Amino acid sequence: MTFFDRLRERIERADSVLSVGLDADPARIPEHLREKDLPRWAFNRRIIDATHEYAAVYKPNAAFYEDPDGWRSLRETIAYARGKDVPVLLDAKRADIGNTTRQYAKLLDHADAVTVNPYMGRDSLQPFLDRPDRGVFVLCRTSNPGGADLQDLELASGEPVYQRVAALADLWNERGNVGLVVGATAPEELETLRGQVPDLPFLVPGVGAQGGDAEAAVEYGLASGVGLVNSSRGIIFAGEGENFDKAAGRAARRLRDRLNRFR
Repeated sequence: MTFFDRLRERIERADSVLSVGLDADPARIPEHLREKDLPRWAFNRRIIDATHEYAAVYKPNAAFYEDPDGWRSLRETIAYARGKDVPVLLDAKRADIGNTTRQYAKLLDHADAVTVNPYMGRDSLQPFLDRPDRGVFVLCRTSNPGGADLQDLELASGEPVYQRVAALADLWNERGNVGLVVGATAPEELETLRGQVPDLPFLVPGVGAQGGDAEAAVEYGLASGVGLVNSSRGIIFAGEGENFDKAAGRAARRLRDRLNRFR
């Protein structure tokens, strides 16, 4: 089965397109967990216990785990999430050339899907694309304000860069394992891209703390019912203190139900 086949099954079982971002910022982990051997793992475990019934996928961002204890925490987190029957999308934004990108692609030995950066072209992504059982989400139109600095630039053909990226990703989808990252803070671009590439699932960040358009995220983010809408800080840091996980569970349920109103 492809990643998107498995994701479709998970979406149906959980009745959810919610991606819960596990951005375990050590500075925001509750005080009572900071003395644990692996505070980020202890935090993530509580979050997963509280939110797994509402999550279609978990999306840890690699930036919060790139140290020895962090990688240990990430491995534990991935194993635990999978034990709850929730796939894991590693937000790593990787790409390079030659042997370097082949090393980066080994991340897919541990996660079910990954985000990648298309700036260096197809050969920089080929080792990821060659894994038909794993998902590859290509950065296309991101949710940050500075994304327009490059992504909106007009090419000689008259199309903006982000539309060219979408067209290339559609060509690269030979194994049915490619999706796009398109931010909810750009609903017009979401609509345009859905018309351009009707069959590619989208990962849509920016709905939570960034205030993106939830209705547009669902309406245009799903391809034949498959796609993901992510919230990170808005869920995992919804509460503080001893009961932070209960607040996260309530936030995940509310957003899952809100997104489902538009499905």
